[in-house]
Amino acid sequence: MPRNGFTLVELMVVIALMALMAGAVVMTVGAPGGGPAAGATRFASRLAAARDEAIVSGRPMSAWVTPSGYGFDRFQGGRWQPMSAAPFEGDNWEPGTDVKLATATEARVRVRFDSLGLPDSPASVRLVRDGRTAEVRVAANGDVAVQ
Repeated sequence: MPRNGFTLVELMVVIALMALMAGAVVMTVGAPGGGPAAGATRFASRLAAARDEAIVSGRPMSAWVTPSGYGFDRFQGGRWQPMSAAPFEGDNWEPGTDVKLATATEARVRVRFDSLGLPDSPASVRLVRDGRTAEVRVAANGDVAVQ
């Protein structure tokens, strides 16, 4: 007897694939209202990449942060040289973002990672926008986290 239609297993596989694709779309779309979480996550991932690059290349890397943006440097030839290749190109914070550095008197904070991926000191950068707060922390063991 010929069978017309789909089996239950085939339908369940299609539904599972659609759920995975919908989940991927939801994860990539920013949160409504434009809080600082997306910028903090982007900065944290670049900071972790700089730490990993210091380990892989065996050369110290650093990230500097100002109230207007951030950038990355590599220690090469006896001095710090700015990096401009992805993912280490500098970036500005989104308009309306208030950046709180370690102390109110500092205009620029630098986090240096040695060739083992350890920072010179723990650091945190707090971003505030639209009444929401996100904080990027670098722990003493080199872990980078967004809170």
